[in-house]
Amino acid sequence: MTELYRIFGSEMSPYSVKVRSYARYKGIPHEWIPRTTASEEAYRKYARLPIVPTVATPQDEGLQDSTPIMETLDARFSEPSIHPADPALAFLSALIEEFGDEWGNKLMFHHRWFAQVDQLASAQTLARLAQPQGDEAEVAQWAAMILQRMSTRGHFVGSSPANAPLITGYYFELLDLLEAHLRTRKYLFGGRPAFADFGLGGQLYECSVDPTCGAGMRARGPAVLDWCHRMMEPREDGPFETWESLAPTLKPLLAYIGRYFLPWTAANARALEAGEAEFTVDLPGGAYTQPPQKYHARSLGVLRARYAALADNNAALRAILDEAGCTPWLT
Repeated sequence: MTELYRIFGSEMSPYSVKVRSYARYKGIPHEWIPRTTASEEAYRKYARLPIVPTVATPQDEGLQDSTPIMETLDARFSEPSIHPADPALAFLSALIEEFGDEWGNKLMFHHRWFAQVDQLASAQTLARLAQPQGDEAEVAQWAAMILQRMSTRGHFVGSSPANAPLITGYYFELLDLLEAHLRTRKYLFGGRPAFADFGLGGQLYECSVDPTCGAGMRARGPAVLDWCHRMMEPREDGPFETWESLAPTLKPLLAYIGRYFLPWTAANARALEAGEAEFTVDLPGGAYTQPPQKYHARSLGVLRARYAALADNNAALRAILDEAGCTPWLT
């Protein structure tokens, strides 16, 4: 039995690089195994679902889903901590981690597979990852198969011609807010990465390597670009900050979450409960329509339970979320 944690993942998977980044920061002994070149038998032994990342532990367990993977490993590798000691800041970090996983993925996936320039670049990269020793014809064949499969999956995240200008607007607005916040600090909550950094950082790192989103990030968010690449090898460069020092530039990000992400995820949960095939939610800029997604409803339930456990005894947190317009969606 190996003492290494084996991470089956993909360089093009934001959730895979999120878990690898976490393992690097924590100093967890691990081996990165590209899913496309891994032994099928070895992978299937640990994967309940055909997804990445999948982690094989030294105890021969199989772990899946990036957030539960991190939570499981955090119980075993508590230091260096990724959670601010202040309970209010710890909840805000968890909120942004959820936002990154769910809303950040929407922004990344739409742009990766919507415009032809991004489709072709992403299919070529994935084909080369699958065939690292392949010749030009083999890689081209794989790229064509990947393009055919992936370019039809955007509806799962709400990607459509009608939503395209809205999603691009969401992306650039987020870049501008993060640029202001990260211009004066290395990580979202100060001098060391928090839970939030891993969730949002993985998604935006993938944006940074794609043509359309990467060009926008280089033009409008150089500090964000630095942070994305810093998150591939994160380190402890200082303490977490206080709310007072974070507030001037973190408040606008929380207000963005209250304007877009939380109304959207609440509408998604309602649509699932009602058995609707599609839902529409009015967001700034226009109505946004897509099929409901099951996982988002479960993770919103977890976030709401976490808030309920804190809300009655944490007036500071309630005040922060009230001002950001987040509270109605968390209760």
